[in-house]
Amino acid sequence: MPIPVLDLAILLLAGAAAWRLGSAWLKYRGQRAITCPENHRPAGVVIDAKHAAATAFGKAPELRLSSCTRWPERAGCGQECLSEIRESGPDCLVRNIVAAWYGEKVCASCGQPIGKIDWSGSRPALLLADQISVEWSQVPTDELVETLAVALPICFACHTANRLVKEHPELVTDRHRAGV
Repeated sequence: MPIPVLDLAILLLAGAAAWRLGSAWLKYRGQRAITCPENHRPAGVVIDAKHAAATAFGKAPELRLSSCTRWPERAGCGQECLSEIRESGPDCLVRNIVAAWYGEKVCASCGQPIGKIDWSGSRPALLLADQISVEWSQVPTDELVETLAVALPICFACHTANRLVKEHPELVTDRHRAGV
């Protein structure tokens, strides 16, 4: 039985609307590292992606923040940082900053190339000055750029080994001791 033309038109319009909503939501979700225009210091913000998607029909989406690392103290700000987000686009997304930072780097521990980041699982980490490795997601967004400036990249395997040694030293045998 053929689909009536009106039903087909409704399906096409609904599909186009869903595509517009979904693409706006995908574009504006995620944590972002920006420079606060008020104090010119790093800040971490999250755009209200649902609101951006809901206002995206036929015009540019209306952006507003859903969170900021300077809140609740500065919650009443004018959200002037939104202009920086519009200008920089995906460059201020934490995920993109991290991916660009790892780029062609090699692990500071084993020397293996970090390679492309597997966002769903075995992510590389950061080796801090105190030789402690941390997942980059543990670094507060407003401290991310400063931390990346002084940290070294470490692969997932070496990070896991470092964490095991730190958390369960009784399970580790050091085969590199002198005289063994």
